[in-house]
Amino acid sequence: MHSLRHSLRAVPRASTPRLAAPLTARRTFLTTRPSLIKVGDRIPSAELMEDTPGTKVNIAEEIGNSPGGNALIIGVPAAFSGSCSATHVPSYINHPKTKDFGFVAVVAVNDVFVMKAWGETLDPVHETGIRFLADPTGAFTKAMEMNFGDAAAVFGGERSKRYAVVVKDGKVASVSVEPDNTGTTVSMADKVLGTGGVGSAEVIG
Repeated sequence: MHSLRHSLRAVPRASTPRLAAPLTARRTFLTTRPSLIKVGDRIPSAELMEDTPGTKVNIAEEIGNSPGGNALIIGVPAAFSGSCSATHVPSYINHPKTKDFGFVAVVAVNDVFVMKAWGETLDPVHETGIRFLADPTGAFTKAMEMNFGDAAAVFGGERSKRYAVVVKDGKVASVSVEPDNTGTTVSMADKVLGTGGVGSAEVIG
C-alpha cells in the first residue's frame, strides 16, 4: 500500500498548455483625428440656417452655384460679442475686395434668430451681400474642424474658432485661423484679402 501511494505521488502532473488569446479579443486603440480643413480641400456639405429655422443653406452647394466657385467664409465665436461686432466682421464689411467673391458668409454656432438680428445690426440695409448663417448644432463647424470645447466657460458650450477661409475654383485657397481661437490678428480682412486680389492671404493654421 505504501509503495502504491509513493508511485502515485511520483507521477508528474501533465501541464495544461495556455492558449493564446484570440486576435478578436485583443483591443487596439487608435486615436486618429482628422486634420483641420486645408488648401485644396472642398468645403464640407452641411446644412445651416438663414433668417428662419425653415430656410436651409448648404455652403458647398452655394459655392457650386457661385461664379468661378469663389467664396469667403468667416467663422466667429459668437454673434454680438465685442471683437466679432466691433472689429472682425466690420473689417470685411469695409474691405473693398469682399465684393469680389460670389458668396460671402459669416458663420457662428448660434441660433438663427440671433444671427438674423446680428446681421440686421451690422448690415441694416443688406448692401454688403454678406450672409449671416446659423450653425446651431455646430455640424458645419465640426465638419470644418473649427470647433473648440474650452469655450464652455464663457459661451456655455462648444463654439467656432475665429477664422477666414478663401475658396477659389471650388477649392480652399487659404485658411487663416486664430492661434488662440478667439483673437483678431491673422483672420482680419487686411491679412486675409491683403492688396493682391481675391484670396491673396498666406495659409495660416
